[in-house]
Order: sequence, then C-alpha cells, then structure tokens
Amino acid sequence: MQLANTGRAPSLAALMLSLSAIVLTASPAHTQPAAAPAVPPVAPEDWAVHFQSTGTWFFQPGFTSPYQGPQSLSPAANGRETFDATLFLGVRPWQGGELWFNPEIDQGFGLADTFGAAGFVSGEAYKVGAQDPYFLVQRLFLRQTFDLAGDVQTIDPAINQLGGSQTANRVIVTLGKISVPDIFDNNAYAHDSKNDVLNWANLDNGSFDYAANAWGYTYGGAVEWYQDWWTLRGGAFNLSNIPNSKNIDPRVLAQYQAITEAEARYDIAGQPGKIRALYWISRGRLGTYDDAIALADATLTTPNAALVRRYRSKDGVALSWEQQIIQNIGIYLRAGASQGSVEADEFTDINKSLAIGTQLNGTLWGRPDDEIVASFITDEISHAGKLYLADGGLGILVGDASLPQAGPEQIAETYYSLPIYTWTHLTADYQFINNPGYNRQRGPVSVFALRLHIQL
Repeated sequence: MQLANTGRAPSLAALMLSLSAIVLTASPAHTQPAAAPAVPPVAPEDWAVHFQSTGTWFFQPGFTSPYQGPQSLSPAANGRETFDATLFLGVRPWQGGELWFNPEIDQGFGLADTFGAAGFVSGEAYKVGAQDPYFLVQRLFLRQTFDLAGDVQTIDPAINQLGGSQTANRVIVTLGKISVPDIFDNNAYAHDSKNDVLNWANLDNGSFDYAANAWGYTYGGAVEWYQDWWTLRGGAFNLSNIPNSKNIDPRVLAQYQAITEAEARYDIAGQPGKIRALYWISRGRLGTYDDAIALADATLTTPNAALVRRYRSKDGVALSWEQQIIQNIGIYLRAGASQGSVEADEFTDINKSLAIGTQLNGTLWGRPDDEIVASFITDEISHAGKLYLADGGLGILVGDASLPQAGPEQIAETYYSLPIYTWTHLTADYQFINNPGYNRQRGPVSVFALRLHIQL
C-alpha cells in the first residue's frame, strides 16, 4: 500500500475529528464494558525512585551467504552483548502533575553493529554501539492529568508512573523528551524489549517510521482524551536534524511528525480487548528512491538518498489489536503501511508490516509467573526501495550491495521468561529470519538470546 504524497501536511485537527467520528459512531451498547465498581480516592504518591538494568547476550550461528555488503549480517558465527541501567526519578510538583527524569548508562553492540535485517533482532540494541559505558538522559518530561468525571480508578505505582487515583474520563498532557511509543502504538503483549519480545518489528509496528534519534527518543508533546470505552490521542514531535542521526533538530517543529490515534476498549464474552488505529505524517528534508536512482544513473555512481533530499512529506497508517482469550492466554496483531517512494528516515526500512502472536502465562502448567510467546512477522519494502537496494543503495539497517532476488523478510520469534526473584527475570529468546534484508540469496538465519532483567 502506498500513500499519496501531496507535498503538504493535512490538518491535525481534521484528522482528530475524522477519528473522533469513527470512534463515536460505534454503538456503546455493544462495545462498552461493564462499569467498574467505584473506589475511593487514594493518597497520591509525592515522589518515587525506580531502577532497572538489562543485559542481553546474542549468538548467531553461521549461515549461507554468497556475498555481503556494508550493512549485512555477518555470515560467520558471532555473538554480541548489550547492557543498560536506568534510574526513574519522579516527583509530583502539584495536583495532577508528574515530573520524570530518566538518566541511563548504555554499553555494547547489536549483531553486525545493528545492521542486516529490517526487523532487527534486538530492541535492546541501539543504532549507536560503544565498547565502554556511556551516559545519556533518555527521558525528561512533564505529565499533567486533568480529571473530568466518571468512576475513580486506582493508579498503581510503576516506572514513570506515580501511584494515586484518576477518573475514568480525563485529559492527559505530556511534554518533554520521551519516546513516541511511550504513548502511541501500544500493545499489552508486545511492546517492551525488557520484558517481552525483542524484534523491532514485533515491539512496534515495523512501518511506523516514528520520530526519534538513534536511541529512539525525541522532543515533543501529546494530548490524550479518555472517555469511558474510547480514547483519542494526538501529538507532534521533532524529527532528527538529518535522517537516522544522533541529534534531534533543535528548531521547534521545523522538521516534525504529527500523529493521531483512536483507541476502543471492549469485552467479548467477558474477555477484554483493545484496538488502536493510528495515522502519522512527517514533514522534513527527505529523499526519494526514484530521485536517488535517477541521479546515480546520470552520474554513473551508487544511489544515495542523502543527495536528493528536499522538504517533503511522508505518511503512514498502523493498526494494533490485543484480545484476551481466557485469563491466561492472549493474542495480538499489528499491521501497517507507509509511503513507499520516500526513504526510511527514523526507524527502519519497512513499508508494509504484519505481526501476529500469542502469549501464555504459566498458570496452565503450575508456574503462574512464567511466560511464553510465539509470534510471526512479515515485512516488505516498496518496489522503489527494492530497486534502490538492488543498485547498491544503503537504507537505515539493510544494504547487501546487491539484491538480484528480493523477497519479504519473514521472522518467527518465541521466548520463555522465567522469574528468578520477583524483581529479576531471565528470558530465553529464539528468532528465525528468512530472507534477511529482503534478500532471497542469503540465509535463513537463526539468532539465540538470553536476557537478564532487574527492576526495582
């Protein structure tokens, strides 16, 4: 699916109104869950300190590879590791307000320096690797909740969330440095690389080219409006100053992404479910695959999208669905498509993505805190993107210097998570990748991982 490039951004207000109409025309009689019993307000938590540390170890056996390029998975057996440690410091400056600060230490490398598969194998591996630990402030944001009406709900203390209470109907405003998936494209079963799946196209919608620096964070703001069984969200965020770079454009919304999302919550036979529909549009200095190929043909060089960048638009849509089947089993689906003529600029080289999976907890075999997931992902790049890669062009994560036989990237991921203590989990993960980098001549590839996660 390719979306039209009009050269101008549609009105965010118009998009919000359109999604409002879609959500509000659904029949509450069929979709609204039974009202939860009212609970008295609880004393709000005034401050909090949390900590997490995650170490991942990856091993990739050798695989078939008649050739490779500068952004290929290595065909030789190899292993890599990553480590991070984060403090989550929160304070309540006034009623309904929360100020959060997340300093972090990172270290390590992804397999092949985080190249070689559009659906990369580890959400714990950033696009920037380092042998020695280094320090960053990943998040610094203010969240303000405005209670409106409805039943009072208890908020449990959690990472980046102060305990207290809120009303069912409310407005939440978030401003500062965050990661876009903190608010958008959520899914209860597949969204957290420290606790569930690891593959990039499983954690988030692979075609959602969300605004971010090389570590996945940006500056911006979002508004969320909760009403009974539905929620509307909208936000605007700065793009990186140069596509796929370490630095965010310091000019406020000079290069930006606008996002709107509608969420509906419902019950089927007493089992809860959620569905989210999202639209995004980016406006910034971006290149197209066709322009890069045309310039390369005229100059007898290798195509490079960076040489044909100008101010233009790129947009896409995404769907996220989660459904509890019984108390111990849930299923999920993600699907999305983005404009295929413009280069990938922030996330990864995917224009169409589908991920499906199921999660079971260990209650079924007498270990209620264990967890197992089985999932399948298929990703595609546009026809123009395939031609660009075939001529030797490099994307964000892929580029084998040639692509004579292109095919969809197909990934199976499964893991088993075992609690060692209530605050420590060990996870064994396995991924099978067919056609890595959309290349039918390389692979398939197996990747084994161990993850140790501590959270206090």
